[in-house]
Amino acid sequence: MTQDVEAVPFEPPVAGDESDTLVGSLERQRRTFAWKCEGLDAVGLSARVASSALTLGGLLKHLAHVEDEYLSVRLLGKKPAPPWDAVDRDTEPDQEWSSAGDTPEQLYALWARTVARSRANLREALAGGDAGRLAAYTTRDGRSPSVRRLLVDLIEEYARHVGHADLIRESIDGRVGEDPPEDFRPRTI
Repeated sequence: MTQDVEAVPFEPPVAGDESDTLVGSLERQRRTFAWKCEGLDAVGLSARVASSALTLGGLLKHLAHVEDEYLSVRLLGKKPAPPWDAVDRDTEPDQEWSSAGDTPEQLYALWARTVARSRANLREALAGGDAGRLAAYTTRDGRSPSVRRLLVDLIEEYARHVGHADLIRESIDGRVGEDPPEDFRPRTI
């Protein structure tokens, strides 16, 4: 289910086309997020900073949900994947933020599976055109976003949460840094 790590770009090309630049930017955010989350046990994944309720476990689960929503449901019009297909958003609107009861292995695996599925969906969408291709999703007023827009939104979502992950991880074991070491290879994706 995981993609060959060597085939995944770790950052955008210096002078690539639009699609490669957007995908490379997303992959850089994913890699940094993986580095901030990797190797932690249940205590580490449930650590919080100050008054915030955010945890790295909750971020893993939330970003898995966002990946599925953007690059499966909206991009290709697919049904939500498990566990999202069984969530009643009206009674559990923040369900994807709670990692209580999930083991580290379950959280890492959920995120890794979703990222792998997202990569495959994105390859499929971009094989049929460029980043200007319209997604399957249609807003209430009849507009469909481009693949470009979905990628920009997803990059923004990751960037926001990588900042949260920076603070949480530093509070756990002092890990700091903007980028993972060059030899870092995510085990989870």
